[in-house]
Amino acid sequence: MRTLFTEEQVQEAVRRIAGEIGERYQARPLTLLGVTSGSLIFLADLIRRLDMPLRVKMIQARKYVHHEMRPGPLVFNLDLLEPDVRDRNVLLIDGILDTGERLGELVQQIDELGPASLRSVVLMWKKGRAQVPVKPDLVGFEIPNEYVVGYGLQYMGLYRNLPSVEVLEPDDMAKESPA
Repeated sequence: MRTLFTEEQVQEAVRRIAGEIGERYQARPLTLLGVTSGSLIFLADLIRRLDMPLRVKMIQARKYVHHEMRPGPLVFNLDLLEPDVRDRNVLLIDGILDTGERLGELVQQIDELGPASLRSVVLMWKKGRAQVPVKPDLVGFEIPNEYVVGYGLQYMGLYRNLPSVEVLEPDDMAKESPA
């Protein structure tokens, strides 16, 4: 593995994003929808830096096929979100934007629930991988097309707890086994 962003760089990006959110929404109430599980640490650090009334919900939006790193079907259970979304300012939070499929579908479906506004925030964006024309409203880092782990992102259930963002090299993937 090699470090892409140190813990300090990640925390600086979180501070910057929190500042931009604070400027945009002032003290108005806000609903944050975190996409599990990759946004969990980013979301936790972000909400500690926001000084406004917040509602926080988690959405499971993707399942991975067991022991394979290919995505399974997109899964959304948004029915229970309507009271927290309708007529509210909503921020959709994810750890990484890769192809754009997940974010594009989530934005479309959440928009149908009638939020006052809907914006998206990602810590990392693999801009060159987009397969869907979707652009996040706030981005921590644009990153190359490499497999990253740490700060909530995993490989075969490992590395979510790293405070930095690391690039997993092909040799690392070949020798790792599921925990």
